[in-house]
Amino acid sequence: MGLQGVVDPWERQSGESVRAFEAFAAYRDLGPARSITTVARQLDKSRALVGRWSRQFAWVMRATAYDREQDRLFLAEQAQARREIARRHAKLAQAVQSKAVARLQTLDPRELSPSDLLRYFQVAAEIERRAVGEAPVAGPVEDRDQGADVAGLSDEDRRARMEQLRRELERRLSEGGS
Repeated sequence: MGLQGVVDPWERQSGESVRAFEAFAAYRDLGPARSITTVARQLDKSRALVGRWSRQFAWVMRATAYDREQDRLFLAEQAQARREIARRHAKLAQAVQSKAVARLQTLDPRELSPSDLLRYFQVAAEIERRAVGEAPVAGPVEDRDQGADVAGLSDEDRRARMEQLRRELERRLSEGGS
């Protein structure tokens, strides 16, 4: 039953016999292939009787209301599932970032290539963006990093850039995890 004792259109209506409602339920549950003829055949009733019940109890309108309600419920379930997925992905992104930062802190910068570091950062940032519903950023990290071309950097400059990226990752983690 709907709010405040109001009967929903897809429920048994006032004055509707059990048999008439049974016929409506059969009609309602047929989905897009609904027809009075099919219901009459299924229930072994005359088409004239089923047609009269249909007109008297507004089957088309009630079935349409039922379809809309089913669509509304389905969309609400989808929205809830998307929220749960987003929460899981956000937690996963934080865990990945935490592990990456912890691992980066134990590495000698000479053991990690600049492209490895940039890729770790890019993956973690993309997971986090997606978890909060932001669109992915196009292009590799190198293209988005104010035009920085790490391939053309000296070893010393690469180490400095890796340290800068590590600090940026830590800063973002501390801002997002607090």
